[in-house]
Amino acid sequence: MKKIYNKLVRDNIPEIIEKDHKECNIRILEKEEYFVELNKKLDEEIKEYKEKYSIEELVDVQEIINSIVKVKGYSLEEFNKIRKTKKMKNGGFDKKLFLIDVEDNK
Repeated sequence: MKKIYNKLVRDNIPEIIEKDHKECNIRILEKEEYFVELNKKLDEEIKEYKEKYSIEELVDVQEIINSIVKVKGYSLEEFNKIRKTKKMKNGGFDKKLFLIDVEDNK
């Protein structure tokens, strides 16, 4: 019986499948297609995280984010520098602030 997946998988998945005495077909994606599939995978992993709220699913989200950062041409160091700069400017989410409304009194 053959099951069709047609999705981006982690690098070791083919070996894991073969160790289970199964066969699989894979192909290497071109950069543009890889970017599209990473974004599909991000949606999938975020959905799984929201269903379970497990740390393992959150790790998967971070792994996908790291890959997107790289495919966009940034290093993780550059990404973290941008993240820290934005946090310094706008703050983080540590204070748990919930904005209800804003009134313009001009």
